[in-house]
Amino acid sequence: MPDSPAPSASPPIPVQMPSRPLILLLAVTCGVTVANVYFPQAVGPLVAADLHVSPSSATLVVTCTQLGYATGIFLLVPLGDRVRPRVLVPTLLLLTSAGLLLAATATSLPVLATAGALVGLTTVVPQILIPLAAGLSSPERRGVVTGTLLSGLIGGILLARTFSGTLGQWIGWRTPYLAAAALALLLTPIMAAALPRTAPGTDQPYPKLLADCFRLLRTEPLLRRSCQYQVLVFAAFSAAWTALTLFVTGPRYGLGTGAVGVIALVGAGGMFAGPVAGRRSDRDGPDTVSLLCLTGAVAAGMLLLTGNLGGPAGLAGLGAGMLLLDMATQAGQVANQARIFALRPEFRARLNTAYMTCAFLGGSAGSWLGVRAYTAFGWTGVCVLVTTLACLALLRHLLRARPVPTPAGSTAPRTPEASGDSDRRQEKV
Repeated sequence: MPDSPAPSASPPIPVQMPSRPLILLLAVTCGVTVANVYFPQAVGPLVAADLHVSPSSATLVVTCTQLGYATGIFLLVPLGDRVRPRVLVPTLLLLTSAGLLLAATATSLPVLATAGALVGLTTVVPQILIPLAAGLSSPERRGVVTGTLLSGLIGGILLARTFSGTLGQWIGWRTPYLAAAALALLLTPIMAAALPRTAPGTDQPYPKLLADCFRLLRTEPLLRRSCQYQVLVFAAFSAAWTALTLFVTGPRYGLGTGAVGVIALVGAGGMFAGPVAGRRSDRDGPDTVSLLCLTGAVAAGMLLLTGNLGGPAGLAGLGAGMLLLDMATQAGQVANQARIFALRPEFRARLNTAYMTCAFLGGSAGSWLGVRAYTAFGWTGVCVLVTTLACLALLRHLLRARPVPTPAGSTAPRTPEASGDSDRRQEKV
């Protein structure tokens, strides 16, 4: 019998549908906090000019911040199963604010990159709030609630570039860091008061929580498959956005960082895909949504090639391609998390830890690969990289094991949880 995580000694969080105002507050908090990982992408050229380094060297801040985020997800998010969120979340917000202030006062690239890593390490609040909201929701509404919070998350990711690109061009690259620090401080008492008084899901020691993440990856095929999808798609997403700043501020277009913000504002339309994907996942199962999203990501990579046209037509193609890629990434995330949150309710934070750690390792690799591809082959190389990664994810989906069909004459309802059980029996990869 395979080694699997031990049952929780404490009762799971009771199922009670969170109120709409609380869901909206959590979605806003997800967006505000995750923005800290992404707004440095739009101010890279400004950082390079001020600190006297090359634009490609300045992208190190983005990579370090994402690596810090992946590390924080692995080391801190499992505590969501053990520490009360209304204690853990405000503490992390305070630490994030301190890291942002350090970044805002940095006078060299190594200091800024280190501060970025610290910000990434502590700004993992969304990955605590999303499993919390899923655990408070009834199974038939879990996809919708997850999709709403992920809409806030993706809105923060995309609007962060608009915010930092525009503000940075007007006032300087340090201003977005100062504004983000102020927002984190503002949210600290709000979260301490608004979060429900939930009981911890486990009293296991911290090392056991970390070990559970590895065991869940080994024993849960659906978790592994969801991780594989997101590693590839999020790497494509990060490669495109990191290289886009270099492309539109380079010789082809010669625009300022504000142009990146405008394209991000167009791409922010992808945030509305979350609730739609959540409802579709609740109704038809996550795999149906995954197929649509992975196909859309492949199409987005090819559409981004139109950016080589230059001029208004090229900018329109870039905006459309990034919008499609954002929608595919967002909706795919909803499907993946709906799939994994249906596995073991008492392990939701640890399931999310394993999943998001893999996702942001993929995102960090994608940022690095995107810069290398752009430096060596230009925007065409970036588009080929994005399309290739999306094609690999789509191929993985097409080669997945099929669920056991419902026997003829059976009246048992087909639910995402039931589909997951049959997938776990069959999937081998």
